[in-house]
Amino acid sequence: MAEFPAFLSAQDVGSFAYLTVKDRLPQILTKAIDTLHRHKSEFFEKHGKEGVEAEKKAISLLSKLRNELQTDKPITRLADKWVDTDIWNHYLGHERSLLNGSDEEPRWFFSPWLFVECYMYRRIHEAIVQSPPIQDFDVFKESKDESFFESQESIDTLCMHIQQLRPARDFSEDELKDTLFKLLQVSGWLYHSLQFVLSVSLCKYLLAFGVIYSSVTPVL
Repeated sequence: MAEFPAFLSAQDVGSFAYLTVKDRLPQILTKAIDTLHRHKSEFFEKHGKEGVEAEKKAISLLSKLRNELQTDKPITRLADKWVDTDIWNHYLGHERSLLNGSDEEPRWFFSPWLFVECYMYRRIHEAIVQSPPIQDFDVFKESKDESFFESQESIDTLCMHIQQLRPARDFSEDELKDTLFKLLQVSGWLYHSLQFVLSVSLCKYLLAFGVIYSSVTPVL
């Protein structure tokens, strides 16, 4: 059996993984910190001084996380008591085992980029849940809401296409494969955008892959 290719990590300078870990992830953390700071008054109105202290604690934890990332510190075990904490820590042990018993630890610029990116989001969650009484605050809610409402027309376009699809039983085998491939392409685009952004760019993307039929008028 052929061996799996080497995982993509930020040690490959200039690669997507490198640019993700070096530039994009710190920017995401900075935006999360800024969002918390902008809601300081709201936290005070709801929870008094306790809310303000919670905001300071969450910002401190996220700032620490950003520093760990930017200086390529070892990836640490989760410390909260959430339902998936043990799973994450177990997987971190797995990543450590792949280093062949050396003294090295999994690090931000060395470990698989997809793992470190998902781990970063989990650490953001940890920072919030460890900062009661604001443990239910969503630092990404504003951007998710904005992206969703700005994408209404594009969402309608994609929904119209899906409504026009014939039942699978009416497709030939080649048509079925082709349609599935196109929908997987769209799903992949959405996944890698890391947010639900069906923008003008996606409409053009759908047209380029022939996903939107000519009978559907895209919003360009």
